[in-house]
Amino acid sequence: MNKGFLDYFHTVDADIFCVQETKLQEGQIALDLPSEYQSYWNYAERKGYSGTAVFSRHTPISVRYGMEADTEPEGRIITLEFDSFYLVTVYTPNAKRDLSRLDDRLEWEDRFRAYLQRLDAEKPVIACGDLNVAHQAIDLKNAKSNRGNSGFTDEERGKMTELLAAGFVDAFRFLYPDRTDAYTWWSNMPRVRERNIGWRIDYFLVSTRLSPFVSEVRLETHVLGSDHCPVVLEMSGFDRV
Repeated sequence: MNKGFLDYFHTVDADIFCVQETKLQEGQIALDLPSEYQSYWNYAERKGYSGTAVFSRHTPISVRYGMEADTEPEGRIITLEFDSFYLVTVYTPNAKRDLSRLDDRLEWEDRFRAYLQRLDAEKPVIACGDLNVAHQAIDLKNAKSNRGNSGFTDEERGKMTELLAAGFVDAFRFLYPDRTDAYTWWSNMPRVRERNIGWRIDYFLVSTRLSPFVSEVRLETHVLGSDHCPVVLEMSGFDRV
């Protein structure tokens, strides 16, 4: 909030705006958004950790927090149902540097894929967020030296491959299959972002049948204030809501 969030919010003028890793509890922030936006928050039980939020100009038919009937303790998923699609924002668990959470992460991936497939059986899905994985070598600067590290293990990359094979499209790669040096996250180490030594770990995924309506995906690398940059999806030619 002190680094230009609202300035960017007003500039991008999105129909739906999703945030991951909010690290907030209810009542901790006074967010003065335009009156046409409705706010949905999924707070983690642990203070200062995880969390997601969605701000939407359009009133959803329903809102779901978590993948199952009850909310998940880490506040990682919000699903908004509209007439013609589901919108899912997600903050995927990190396997941790020592990979101590890798098994939990892989179990999460299986549940998340099954969840999106259940939604997709009803109506198309647009899913976005920090998926905490660079899928291909083209998606990070130093692929060789990072292979096996958290976010670029063969197991995590394999789960991303399975997810795409289940009926979803990486919208950025759909438009730009060969674009290099396109990243969404940079380490806070000195000069890393300046030299563009990054990873692409933030995605828009869409149901395969929605891919013809993807008109643009922008990585807003000029927007600072976070170690991630915003990703913008533009779609046209279908009944959005």
